[in-house]
Amino acid sequence: MGISTLCFILVSIPILSTIVLFHLVVANSSQSFTPTCHDDEISALLQFKQSFVIRKSASDKGAYPKISSWKSNSSCCSWDGVECDEKTGHVIGLDLSSSCLYGSFSSNNTLFSLVHLQRLNLADNHFNSSQIPTSIRNFPRLRYLNLSYSVFSGHVPSEVSQLSELSSLDLSRNGMLSNEELLRSLAQNLTGLETLDLSSINISSTIPDTLANLSLLTSLTLNDCGLFGKLPGRIFKLQNLKVLSVRDNSALTGIFSNEELLRSLAQNLTALETLDLSSINISSTVPDTLTYLSLLTSLTLDGCGLSGKLPGRIFKLKNLKVLSVRYNPALTGYFPDDYSGSSPDLMSLKLSGTNIFINLPSLIERFPSLKELGVSSCNISEGPVPFSLGNLRDLIYLDLSRNKFNGQIPAATLGNLTQLTYLSLSNNYFHGPVPQSLFNLMNLQTLRLDHNNLSGTVEFQKFLTLQKLTSLYLSYNNLELLAESRFLNNATTVLPKFESLGLGGCNIREFPDFLRSQQALYWLDLSGNKLQGQVPKWMWNTSTQTLYYINISHNLLSGFEKSPAVLPLVNLQVLDLSFNMFRELLLLPSTSIIMCYNIANNKLTGQVSPMICNMTSLEYLDLSNNKLIGELPQCGRNFSVNLGYLKLGNNSFLGNLPQSYFNGSNLRMMDISHNNFHGQLPRSLANCSSLESLVLSHNNFSDTFPDWLGALPELKILTMDHNVFYGVILKPDKKNLQFPMLRILDLSYNNFSGQFPFEYIFSGNGTTSITHDLEYYHVYSFSIGYYSITIICKGVERYYPKVREDLILIDISSNNFEGQIPEFIGKLKGIWSLNLSNNILTGHIPSSLSNLSRLESLDLSHNKLSGEIPQQLAQLDFLTKFNVSHNNLTGPVPRGIHFTTFDSTSYLGNRGLCGDLLPKKCGNSEGTQLPPSTSEDINDSGSGIELDWKFVVAGLVSGLLVGVVLADFVITKWNVWFIKIVAVLIMFSKRIRKPRN
Repeated sequence: MGISTLCFILVSIPILSTIVLFHLVVANSSQSFTPTCHDDEISALLQFKQSFVIRKSASDKGAYPKISSWKSNSSCCSWDGVECDEKTGHVIGLDLSSSCLYGSFSSNNTLFSLVHLQRLNLADNHFNSSQIPTSIRNFPRLRYLNLSYSVFSGHVPSEVSQLSELSSLDLSRNGMLSNEELLRSLAQNLTGLETLDLSSINISSTIPDTLANLSLLTSLTLNDCGLFGKLPGRIFKLQNLKVLSVRDNSALTGIFSNEELLRSLAQNLTALETLDLSSINISSTVPDTLTYLSLLTSLTLDGCGLSGKLPGRIFKLKNLKVLSVRYNPALTGYFPDDYSGSSPDLMSLKLSGTNIFINLPSLIERFPSLKELGVSSCNISEGPVPFSLGNLRDLIYLDLSRNKFNGQIPAATLGNLTQLTYLSLSNNYFHGPVPQSLFNLMNLQTLRLDHNNLSGTVEFQKFLTLQKLTSLYLSYNNLELLAESRFLNNATTVLPKFESLGLGGCNIREFPDFLRSQQALYWLDLSGNKLQGQVPKWMWNTSTQTLYYINISHNLLSGFEKSPAVLPLVNLQVLDLSFNMFRELLLLPSTSIIMCYNIANNKLTGQVSPMICNMTSLEYLDLSNNKLIGELPQCGRNFSVNLGYLKLGNNSFLGNLPQSYFNGSNLRMMDISHNNFHGQLPRSLANCSSLESLVLSHNNFSDTFPDWLGALPELKILTMDHNVFYGVILKPDKKNLQFPMLRILDLSYNNFSGQFPFEYIFSGNGTTSITHDLEYYHVYSFSIGYYSITIICKGVERYYPKVREDLILIDISSNNFEGQIPEFIGKLKGIWSLNLSNNILTGHIPSSLSNLSRLESLDLSHNKLSGEIPQQLAQLDFLTKFNVSHNNLTGPVPRGIHFTTFDSTSYLGNRGLCGDLLPKKCGNSEGTQLPPSTSEDINDSGSGIELDWKFVVAGLVSGLLVGVVLADFVITKWNVWFIKIVAVLIMFSKRIRKPRN
């Protein structure tokens, strides 16, 4: 190394040191630099802080009040949730999400003076149903806006669509927001949007084609927006789309009903990572083209009406982590046998309510990384839960409900699943005790063991170890739950904060004392226990702000201990007090938000309070089977706007039905039977376009036939029996009055006259085509149950607690109908029961009745019918009740096995009828009386065997030995099958003897 070089190094060292030191100082100063906040913005933020109160319930769990740290003696740029521009010091970002803010948001709020804002996040607060202020326009630089889940309401102002710099907009989960033009205005003005979420906003429109203008969109979420029509094909030109979710828009169709749309989805949206089309009416097979979306990480198609086989290749999408196709009962398929290439990281698999073949042990082996597994209602074959389930140690969600699992709950298997937060084993056949291992699952939040055959005693205090448990369902087993205060009054006991408790049918004898301290309950079921006496006063002070559902039905309760004049339960929507012994006047909720009120099957007396008129949100009202009297209170029009189910049967109400009860179009079922209502039917019933069932039986209505009800498109059940309806049922001039869906019609015991117009009422009716089993009519809301009805079927008054949709009955008996039975009646192939008795019908019995292949009961008695009974009726294989007595019929009774089982009373009063079981035998004009069944010796051979006339005839066919054998059979095995066998032998005997004569 030369001297010059050394000199250069020595000179360079201090220079380089100076440069390095300078950079370190600059870097350090830049890192520690905090921009100075502007005084006017500090003032604006502090005034904003004062405009709201801190309320913990205003945000979800884990939230904290960020504005609590804001102090006037510090720079706002250092405040929690505040972001400033490093150069100018202006506030450019405000993140106050989940900050427990409560209060109304006005347009003159000082927040809107922060005109430099680029990012604003106010999600998860409670702004008390304020409107989104129009002053939002004061933020022309805004690029990010999130107002989700913050209780805004009203019309979304057009000023939102004027924020032209927006790249991300989230207004979701504000259920009271609306704007039908919102999508169109956003698509026209905010062409720079990359992320858009308007879920739960009431848009109520079609999806405009102009949405394709948002070419930069990577995420589009429009869940539960009331969208309808077809999803436009142009939406598939959004080639940057990674997230498409339009779930819960039930009136939206068109995705899989068009091959072009299918190709567009597979060919153009190749960047899709998340696809959710749940509850959209797809009604199609799942196309193989979906498996071309190789980047898919989440595919959700719940409740889409899917059918056919689920493509096995879906399970080989390498990036797939979430697959949910729940609630598609016509969807079939199986897991491919070839495991190679399976989605290696599949974490969530939900197949509940499908018909996909599931081999649970194989599934467990194939997807060892599962965190969520839902196979409810999958018809998994009867047997125990596989032991290998315990290998899925990462599971946090497990739903095995509504299958055929049996045996004891596998303690060791479930004990391994320590990460579980949700476990449902309900509606299976498990028996035995509740295993101790369940009480060691410390992360459990929801536990469902209801509707099994579990037995034994369970101390409720054991569940207290599960401190995260919020939902517990033990209802309807054979358990005895010990929840008395002596177990739970320990001062050191910390109770979980329950939200949902299902303790029905648990043999509880007193109201659980621990409920006193519960302030977060929204669902409480204590039905079917052994509660007696009075409901304690403290019950109505439990969870006053949150309780939504209370069911204390099917107990032995008789009253209310010092009940308040108005209930303090401000959010109560469902109250079920039915099947008790309450004698007091109706216990009415304080607010107008209650939707379901059931106090049926008690011992209530007196009149209905006019306060019921304040319950303007009612959808279900059941006061039936009490001892209530008087007229119904006259309510305003608002009372019936939402009313869907009205049950007042079996009381002593009187007077006219108020017109105002039927102004709404939502009424689906009304039962006012067994009262003393009179007068005409209210014509306002014609407004009830959703009406399915109208039960008017056993009253004193005096009116003509309500042909105007024929325009109701959904009316399936109409019973008007035991009233004073009168007159001729005329065919109306209008073609739309034809009862298109009517299946049960009972007009018996009235004063109708003239010809009954079968073709008018049943022409084009569903009774002509229903030849298979259908579901039961059920109440669609509140888990109340099914439609019920009392009708005369097969000659006996029967109560149907559940009514099948394929139960078809026509009863016009005990009137003054006349004329002939038309051949048209043979087209009503779905009929189970037909009763035309006690009228003045004439003419012949139509042979077309033999077409009614499901007919079980036919009653034509007490008319003036003539001619012969059609022999074709012998083809009715299900006929078990037949009555043609007291007519003018002649000729032979049809020969068939079924007709031999009807006793002679079925034919009384028809002197011209003849048959083997009748006094008059065919071919014997004299007629003979049937000999009594005695023990006389009538055997000509003198064998001494005692036989009645049936054995004598049988003996003529096959000899004495057969007669003796049959005699011995009937003596030891006397039943209806013997009678049928003998009847066949009788007919065979006559056919053999006839040629010889």
